[in-house]
Order: sequence, then C-alpha cells, then structure tokens
Amino acid sequence: MNLRKYLIRALHRLQKGPGYTYKELLVWYCDNTNTHGPKRIIKEGPKKKLIWFFLTLLFASLVFWQWGILINTYLSYNVTSSLSIGFKTMKFPAVTVCNANPFKYSEVKHLLKELDRLIEAALERILQPTPGNSSEMVSPPLNLELWHQIPLVLIDEHDKDNPVILDIFESNQTSAINQTFADNATADGNQTSMDNQMDGNKTAEGNWTSVSNETAAPAAPANTTSEEKKYKLAVKLCSHQGSDNCTYRNFTSAAQAVTEWYILQSTSILSKVPLQERIRMGYQAEDMILACLYGAEPCNYKNFTQIYHPDHGNCYIFNWGMDEEALNSSNPGAEFGLKLILDISQQDYIPYLSSAAGARLMLHQQKSFPFLKDQGIYAMAGTETSIGVLVDELERMGYPYSDCTMNGSDVPVKNLYSQYNTSYSIQACLRSCFQNHMMETCGCGHYMFPLPAGISYCNNEANPGWAYCYSSLRSSIKHRQICIDSCKETCNDTQYKMTISMADWPSEASEDWIFHILSYERDMSTNVTLDRNGIIKLNIYFQEYNYRTISESAATTIVWLLSSLGGQFGFWMGGSVLCLIEFGEIIIDSLWITVINLISWCKGLKQRRAQARYPDTPPTVSELVEAHTNLGFQHEDLGALPREEGLPPEPGTPPPNYDSLRVQPPHVLGPDSDVEPE
Repeated sequence: MNLRKYLIRALHRLQKGPGYTYKELLVWYCDNTNTHGPKRIIKEGPKKKLIWFFLTLLFASLVFWQWGILINTYLSYNVTSSLSIGFKTMKFPAVTVCNANPFKYSEVKHLLKELDRLIEAALERILQPTPGNSSEMVSPPLNLELWHQIPLVLIDEHDKDNPVILDIFESNQTSAINQTFADNATADGNQTSMDNQMDGNKTAEGNWTSVSNETAAPAAPANTTSEEKKYKLAVKLCSHQGSDNCTYRNFTSAAQAVTEWYILQSTSILSKVPLQERIRMGYQAEDMILACLYGAEPCNYKNFTQIYHPDHGNCYIFNWGMDEEALNSSNPGAEFGLKLILDISQQDYIPYLSSAAGARLMLHQQKSFPFLKDQGIYAMAGTETSIGVLVDELERMGYPYSDCTMNGSDVPVKNLYSQYNTSYSIQACLRSCFQNHMMETCGCGHYMFPLPAGISYCNNEANPGWAYCYSSLRSSIKHRQICIDSCKETCNDTQYKMTISMADWPSEASEDWIFHILSYERDMSTNVTLDRNGIIKLNIYFQEYNYRTISESAATTIVWLLSSLGGQFGFWMGGSVLCLIEFGEIIIDSLWITVINLISWCKGLKQRRAQARYPDTPPTVSELVEAHTNLGFQHEDLGALPREEGLPPEPGTPPPNYDSLRVQPPHVLGPDSDVEPE
C-alpha cells in the first residue's frame, strides 16, 4: 500500500516536469543542456538548424566511436614491461649435480644382461659382413620373447608405395641383411658405422619376408645403386603382441633407433625394481663428490640433499633450503662461490643407455624441483668449468592481465611433484598432466614421472601395449594442447643467466700429484684410481651483485580511461561530467513518459473492453445505482423504441429512495409498520 502511494506521488511529480511528450522533453533538453550544439539547433533559423544538427550528429558519432576504441583498449588489459637494476646481497642459488649415467653398470648388469645380448646380436646381424661371424648359433640362446615385445625392424623402401617390413631375427632374412650392410661395414673398417640409407651391391641369398603383410621382397640385382635401394631401422610398437594394430617409429639414423629401443626396454625392466634398490644401484654422494668449498668455508657430501631423478639416477642438491636457511653470497667473484670436484666414473657407464659422458647440473630457486632434462647443462670430463651467474627476477601481473598463478592452487591439474614438498612450476604441471593422461589412457604410469598412490609403473609383462599407448599419447597434438591450456606460468620467477667457460683440468704437469691425492682421499689407497676421463671441476659464482627486475604494469588504468573519455567528449562536443548527468536525466524522464503512456494505454484498453460488454450505450451511474437498490427496476431498452421517439438520458443524480411509497411483500414488513396486511 505504501509503495502504491509512493508511485502515485512520483507520477504526480513527473507530470509537473518538462513535458508530457517526447518532443516537448527534447526541446526542453536542448534549451537547458550545457553541451555545445543542441541549443543552436532550436534557436537558429532553418538553414543553420540543419547545419548545426549535422555537426552535432557528426561529432557525437565521433565521440562514441572514440569511446568504443578506448573502452576496447582498456578491456584488452595490455601490460607494459619495465626493467630496473638493483644491487643487494642475494641468496646463492640451489645447485643440482647429477651423473649423465643413471646407474653403475656393474650394479644393473644382471638386470640388463638379456637386453644387452639381444642388441649385440641385432647389431651383428646388421653390421657383420661375413655370415660365418654372425650370431645365429648363440650360446645360450637369445630370449626372443623380450625382443618380440618391442622389436627393431628394417623397412625396405625400394618400392615406396609398398614398403616391406623386415624382422632382423627371422632366419631366412639373416644372409640378406648381412649382405645389405656389407658395404657400409667395410667401407671405413668400422663395424659401428650405421646410417638410415644402407647400400649393398651383392645379390642377396633368399627372400625377405614382410612381417606386416607377409609380402616377400625380391633379391636386389647386382647393379642396384645406392639411390635405388634404401632401408631404415625402426621401432615397431603394437597395441598388444601379435596385433596388426601397429605403428613404426622411423629414425634418420640407426644409432637413434637403437638408443630409443634400449630406453623403452630398460624402462620396462627398471620400473619393476623398488625405489630403494634403484637408489643403491646409482652413484653415491661419498663416491661422486670428492671435494667441496663454498667461499672460504669447507663443505662435503653431507651438505647436499639427495633426491632420485628418473633420468639421471641419484642427484645431489646444494643449498636447497628445505631443512635449513638458504645461504647468502657475501661478495661476487669466483673466490666467493661454490667449488666442486666430481668423479663420474665413466668406465662404469651403461654402454647402450648413456651415449654422453659428463655431469649434468642445474641452477634453480630454493624449494623448486630440478628439471635437468629441460634446463640443465653438461660439464665435460677432464675440464674445469666456470659458471658466472646473473640474476633476472620476473614479476608478472595476475588475472585479468595474464593467466599466471601464484602457487598453482588455481590450476586444474593435480601436481604429482608435491610429494617432494617443492613449489609449483609449469614444468611440474605439464609432466603431471601427461602422467594423468597416461594413467587414464594406458592404465599405468610412465617410469620417468612420479606416481600417485595405488598406481603402478608400466612394464611389458603387466601392460604389453604400453609402449604403443605411450608413443601415441606423446605424439598426440590434442593431449599436448590440453595440458598447455590447463597449466599456467608462475607470476613470480627467478631465472639464472649463465656465462660458461672451460679449460683442461688438471694440466699434464699437475695431473700426477692431483690424481694421487684425490685417490688417496677417497679410497685410502696409494694407487691412482682416478683418471682424466672421470674428473670434473666446477666453479659457480655470481659475476656481480647487480640484478635485473623485469616487472609488468597495467598499460591502461581506470584513471587513464576516465581522462581519455572526458578528453574526447570535451574536445568534440565541449561537454563534461555534468553534461553526462543531464543526458542521464533526460533518459530517466523519457522512461517516465513511457510509463505514463503505458498506463494511459492500459486504461484505454480497459475502457474498450468495458464497452465491448454492452452492445448499446453503456448505462449511466443512476441506472446502475437504481438497479442495485430497487429490485423491481427494469432498464428501458432504448433500442426497441423508434429513433425519433428516443428519450433523453436520465440525469446523473439517482432518485431518492422512498421506502414508504414502495410496495413490499408481507414477510418483509416489520411489527411497527402502518401497512395492514390484506
């Protein structure tokens, strides 16, 4: 009820406003506004009215066009980057060092024995020019079951439209394969020379059988040239053993194919080994870290934190900041940095797994996981490697200016590296995303990434088609894009720019006494147990205390937007904020006039509906009152009378109600009535 009274009073106030029509309201606005232009439209002559109307419309359009551009620029949330240089005492970075070889060959040889015999026999069949020296009669026999799980095959591309798949260990293909690679093996006198285009100029004995389609390739003629005869070594991956649903991973070099095949097979074998056993088979800190010096303070392997890295085995982190406060660097320069002497024991490398020798190291922030495969660098054996460090601090703006995250809590991917109690990084997110897809698609996890509880690593026995599934998933652009879209960069990051220089170490003049001292300190032996192929010296230090901060700031702010909007409005139409308020006022008045028109239209509609209920002239008020009070009243139907005899309408005032003159039924009369019943 109170709301209705308020609306009625508001409607009455509106009726006292500028006008009752849109035209009157528009004229009132043009005559009273502070905006230049509209006044001239109503006060000038006809010609000037037209000119001023056109100019006002043109400049108003320009204002709205500029406003649209400015608002769109603001909503794009662009940023500007600023570079500032500071000087302060900085925390020394965490330093992770690993061996390029993950395990000692002497410790894992019993696990990889059958695998090594297979690859050696395969290489003999490929490279041995003399059939008599091949490994057909190997004792003990080869475990071909392991081979057939993930085999290496030759692809004969002599006919590119119908390539033939050749299994290396098929008995009727032995002499043909040997004959094919005879020229390559004898040309340089080196049996390890392999290439993706392998030539032969002798007639092959026997036919080559295709594994995939059972199609035999004819023997090559004696005059076949190297351009006409091409072969590639590939890894055959099938959804399950004996299936026709297979794919072939081709390589430009046979060396790459052998390495990839060995990694897949060794991954399946090592995934079944418990973690503690894998740590035991790796390089221990007391054997690997021979000497340590930080600034003027001595240190040893106990100052390093050990973690297990799937790619590099046991890794050791200096100044990780997990258990104690991170160390600060007192001064720039090599004498105030970290000095290490490492022994990588190159003679105990796994021959087919690690083709590179050296130490893998990485500089990173405290409490962050080291992804050495992506961001690490190699230090070569027999050298002294000096690494000068410069620090770049990145500060990104968060939403809506960029899609970065502070700690990864708003990322939809479960971080599997959180079990190390490390901070969020985009590398951890991408690998966790891939591992999650691997578990969903293949039913097991890959050996190179962490596992959640209740999931096991993939292997050939429990998951025969895991390599096919893994290869398909790794090459899938769709899954890769899903992970890229799900993961976010960190808003704050620290990057270490390195300047690397190397020199031979130790020198020929000093290597004798240095190796004697280091051998005695590690093995308590007077004999030299170290050599140049296994020793690495590292110097890691800040080049200078100047650090660069690259920070983002908003290119457009709300202050910039308001000033730009006001500037455009004032320049083109001479307006201000008050003019905008006036414009808002006329819009409100227009809405009220629209409400009044709607109310009037509703009233008219109601009256038209009331008229539709009576075919003739509606009854007057007196007739309605009389019909309500006088039960005997009968309305005269004027339509029944002749047109010229029609009576004028009755006056609006109803007649008096004289009850004494009206005849009433006996049961209605009271006891005091003067009327006697008949």
